Amino acid sequence: MINLAIKDISHSLGKFIVTSVGVGMLLGIVLIMLGVYRGMIADAKVLLNSVNADLWVVQEDTMGPFAESSRLFEDVKYQIRNVEGVSEAAAMTFQTIQIPTSLKQERVTAIGYEIGKIGKPQNIISGRELIREHYEIVVDTKLGFKLDDKIPLGRNIYTVVGITKGAVSSSGEALVYISLKDAQQLQFLASNDTIRSDRARGIKDVTSTTVNAIVAKVSSGYSPKDIAENIKRWKHKNVYTNDEQVEILTKNVIEKSSKQIGLFTIILIIVSSVIISLIIYTMTIGKIKEIAILKLIGMPNIEIVKMIVQESLILGFLAFIAGNIFANAIKSKFPKNVQLLPEDSMGLFFVVVLVSVIGSLFGIYKALKANPAQAIGE
Repeated sequence: MINLAIKDISHSLGKFIVTSVGVGMLLGIVLIMLGVYRGMIADAKVLLNSVNADLWVVQEDTMGPFAESSRLFEDVKYQIRNVEGVSEAAAMTFQTIQIPTSLKQERVTAIGYEIGKIGKPQNIISGRELIREHYEIVVDTKLGFKLDDKIPLGRNIYTVVGITKGAVSSSGEALVYISLKDAQQLQFLASNDTIRSDRARGIKDVTSTTVNAIVAKVSSGYSPKDIAENIKRWKHKNVYTNDEQVEILTKNVIEKSSKQIGLFTIILIIVSSVIISLIIYTMTIGKIKEIAILKLIGMPNIEIVKMIVQESLILGFLAFIAGNIFANAIKSKFPKNVQLLPEDSMGLFFVVVLVSVIGSLFGIYKALKANPAQAIGE
């Protein structure tokens, strides 16, 4: 038996394919949006996985350095080390700075950590980690630096001693690592004018001992949650487990971005469904006389309905294939991490099938309303 949908499509194959590719580009953007969201979630976990701490001790009544300002005295780490069940504790700083690259000023997240302690850089692909307390830096490969390159930061010049790969913050900025002492100086040291002004006011120079967080490892056999509660009770600090920090990053820090991406995704899906509906409706209008002839010769309505639904599904399927090709072709061009996951693609496929079926309803309605008398008259 002749497949009416295939027969009809073959008469305007070029137009049908071009239309499918056009809709596919919209679906490709939907996939990219989903990929950006997945990338944001993955990026949010990179820093936490790199630090690999069980506990995050931060300023009281704050949510930590990734959600809001947090400042602690560095010597709090000694108090944390003395807590039963804590095997290791170290101070860290986190700050956003501008690094001059060969092309432009690049925004990065600088991590200050104690050499040999928790928080050292992971995934070093070239060079080494920090071994000196001053003027060494580990950068990510996306910044384009090479080993032994010199980078001016603040009042000092830093030498690139190591290069990592895939080290990014929750916002997709590259991570750079410097020693805690250098980071404190970079983050908290006042400018020359401020120092002179303070001296004129009789304010003495002070060396900053402020950090943004104390990270700790828990000994085997102890519960991180129990130790966190103990520190909260007796040290009057906010303490979060690693899982809680992940939740803070994913729900509080990137929540607005995820809502924006979700809204854009919904809008694009609605636009795609409207376009599919209009295309199928227009195709139906264009062959309304042929449909009337089919009715006149006794073609059952179910066959006409099948033809329209099949055309809509074929359009959706071709658009889905084109969308996947388009998304995979352009994902590397985005400045953010884009992760195209199979489950997202399959989810979109089922949405496309549903949208295609719904989109065919307008064409079906018009076809069923066609009067067989139209076959013999204008």
